[in-house]
Amino acid sequence: MSGRLIMTAKVADTERCLAVLTLAFGSDPAARWTWPDQRQYLEAFPRFALAFGGAAIGLGTAHYYEGFAGVALWLPPGAVPDEESLMNVFQETVDGYRRDTVYSVMEQMETYHPTEPHWHLPLIGVDPAMQGRGIGSVLQRHVLDICDREETLAYLEATSARSVRLYERLGFEPLGTIQAGDSPPIVPMLRRPR
Repeated sequence: MSGRLIMTAKVADTERCLAVLTLAFGSDPAARWTWPDQRQYLEAFPRFALAFGGAAIGLGTAHYYEGFAGVALWLPPGAVPDEESLMNVFQETVDGYRRDTVYSVMEQMETYHPTEPHWHLPLIGVDPAMQGRGIGSVLQRHVLDICDREETLAYLEATSARSVRLYERLGFEPLGTIQAGDSPPIVPMLRRPR
């Protein structure tokens, strides 16, 4: 697969990027634990994705694979998720009995986040109809090559055992496990430049 098939998402592409990510995370353990009802998930996840990584679109660091087969929202050094919007999404869309556990997971995520300059990958996803073709790896390599050239760290949180294995192949190392109550485990991962 060629990196030439990677495009930079524009603001006009926001809805399409969020749709791909919503499809991709439809069976993700953490996403579906947070929003177990399918209607609830379909309404909440695009808002979550926009708050968690949507700043990448305006910064020119959101990328999609040709035909929107996959999308990666990378936050460059110094950029952060929209915390206020994230909290609003959780407050408005997560069932009350689960909300405190979600907040606990988010607090734990913050403790693993690197303090030195780094690229953060809040979300990457491939349309389920296109998975297994290496699209996710190509999307990641696009920015990991920049990290290597600029000698910058890359950080993400893996939400499934399958994604942990994929990220390890790309040089990411697990830092620990994030879990609260009955939540599925989330693995924060760091990649040092090569």
